Amino acid sequence: MSADTKGAPSGRTVLIIGGGPAGLFAAERLSAAGHAVTIAERMPSVARKLLMAGRGGLNLTHSEPLKDFLGRYGTAAAPIVGAIHGLRPLQLIAWAEGLGQPTFEGSSGRIFPKAMKASPLLRAWLGRLQAQGVTIVTGERWVGWDAAGAALFRRERDGETVTRTADATVLALGGASWPRLGADGAWTSILADAGVVITPLAPSNAGVHIAWSPFLREKFAGTPLKRIGITVGTEQVLGEAVLTRAGLEGGAIYAIGRVLREAMAATGGSVRVSLDLRPGMSVGEVARALLKPRGKQTLANHLRKTVGLPPAMIALLHEGAGRTLPSDPEALANAIKAVPLTVTGFSGLERAISTAGGVALAEIDAHFMLKKRPGVFVAGEMLDWDAPTGGYLLQACFATGKAAAAGVDTWLTPEAPVVESASEA
Repeated sequence: MSADTKGAPSGRTVLIIGGGPAGLFAAERLSAAGHAVTIAERMPSVARKLLMAGRGGLNLTHSEPLKDFLGRYGTAAAPIVGAIHGLRPLQLIAWAEGLGQPTFEGSSGRIFPKAMKASPLLRAWLGRLQAQGVTIVTGERWVGWDAAGAALFRRERDGETVTRTADATVLALGGASWPRLGADGAWTSILADAGVVITPLAPSNAGVHIAWSPFLREKFAGTPLKRIGITVGTEQVLGEAVLTRAGLEGGAIYAIGRVLREAMAATGGSVRVSLDLRPGMSVGEVARALLKPRGKQTLANHLRKTVGLPPAMIALLHEGAGRTLPSDPEALANAIKAVPLTVTGFSGLERAISTAGGVALAEIDAHFMLKKRPGVFVAGEMLDWDAPTGGYLLQACFATGKAAAAGVDTWLTPEAPVVESASEA
């Protein structure tokens, strides 16, 4: 069976494979420019991971200064940084509000829709796409290209092969985290067979494994750590974490995840990290607090009253320093400020928030087109970039969707670039 995309005012057709934020944003841009756009999604509905992310409050972007914002993507992600210059946080906010979804800034600087979920935004967005003539086809898994370059799909309900042709294609298939929501990384072998260099997919914004003692694992798993510092090599981040049976997870862990992953790759195994249990105090300040008379108090009560360590942090202190803690206030202060722990690995992709690795950035040109596959563009989490949670993930997915759409439009109609919408001008 074969199915071609429908005609359009421009006379050009675009096939977008993948219905997540990057693919939907590219579809919006390209259909507004007059191209006929078909989105092919293997799941029964689009944007399932976006809806899951929105259950706890959809973190669209962040309000921090642009220089700091861009620094979250590391030094090797120049194309991603360039894409974000083309769709900055304030423009993404304006886009959401143009869909009737007002936003607000949280205490940490994160930006959320006031509805605190993704479903109202997605409904309005799909309504706009429908009004612009975008066709959405679900239940079709992309399996590659035929000899003539047409995209091949396997229909999930009956296994029948579907062939789709278009003047240009945008691949926006996501990474491999939370595969039950649609992105399973199966595309890596298809592109690798086409000669495209793929950096192996790895969990990002995922928990880390630490071999806790049975006591800590049984008594404190699930306990939040409200304010800690974590150091890997010369890099330190401050934030929150949660003790799990397997190790640690949470914002502070995610924020230093790229550094930790690089350190583990360099050593080929485990990495020693350091936890600062009182990042708001210097060693001297902690030592002076500990000089207060202990009297008949237990050491645990003394630590709680003098430096505010809760039971879970005291247990962590014992994990690093041993059963017997130093009696000297300065030595104990140093132990509190630098608890040594050994990270042995990351949680799996099935529970990771996002994916590192993917299409090597050297494989795309300045327009996000695959150098080895002219007319095929790549956007979103398929690309080899990494960022922490906090709005940086979605911002880059939207921004690369826009960048790929601009690349497609230039490829198809170089004399007529994509026009900015009123909300982005």
